[in-house]
Amino acid sequence: MKKTNLYFCFPILILVFTSCSLKEKKEEKIFEMVVSDSLDIEKKEVSFYFYEEEKEYPDAIIEMYAPLSNQKFSPGRIPFEFNIKNYPFGEDLDGFKLNTILNSADPVGHNSPIFQDELKEGTYRIVAYLVDSQGLALKEFGNYVDRDFMVGNTSPFPYSGEPYLALNLPVNGQTYLEGEEVTIDFLVIGGDMLLDNLKVTIKVGGFQYEMTEINPVRISNLPKGEHLVQLNLSYQDGKPLEGPFSSAQKTILIQ
Repeated sequence: MKKTNLYFCFPILILVFTSCSLKEKKEEKIFEMVVSDSLDIEKKEVSFYFYEEEKEYPDAIIEMYAPLSNQKFSPGRIPFEFNIKNYPFGEDLDGFKLNTILNSADPVGHNSPIFQDELKEGTYRIVAYLVDSQGLALKEFGNYVDRDFMVGNTSPFPYSGEPYLALNLPVNGQTYLEGEEVTIDFLVIGGDMLLDNLKVTIKVGGFQYEMTEINPVRISNLPKGEHLVQLNLSYQDGKPLEGPFSSAQKTILIQ
């Protein structure tokens, strides 16, 4: 087995305009990576890009009936209730179609719009959203909903009108085979990337990629090993957002 001791990354920005490809890479950024060990030096390229994804179910609507905004509960089983319209929820489809994220944790899939969850004392923000046939979050207004609530003797989050992130993919500890494409899929809630002059910065080790859209980002040819995936939402002029959910991070493993 080759043991990697050292690598360097050199970013090269390439815009790809290939009309013959069914899935055309957009705003591709290629990093040249030099891998060195005691025997030889090997060059590899790690690529970040996105596709023009087909928008499935743009008219889908998810409504939250419970919890109510800033509702207080005793620790234990907390009720959640949603209403879903213009979307084939409950039909014989593969995978979960309703996902929920609590306080930036990994998403949890549900096959019923009414369920309960065992929660300890704390202040919570839930983001509930629908996904398409690939498991990607639907991103049109109405495809997702968010709400704050409290469990036990706690206080609400400080009011903030700032937008924030919800990370759908990857989940923490997700594994990929070497050469498999990694997908980073996220929502920006409470703001508009264009109107509010926002950007999302994605860092994976020594690689950095910036987005001013919310298309899922793909990464190809990551080297074997464990990688920390970090996302940060900020203004395009670099001014940070102060809210507790303006960043997210997950660890992935390339085998």
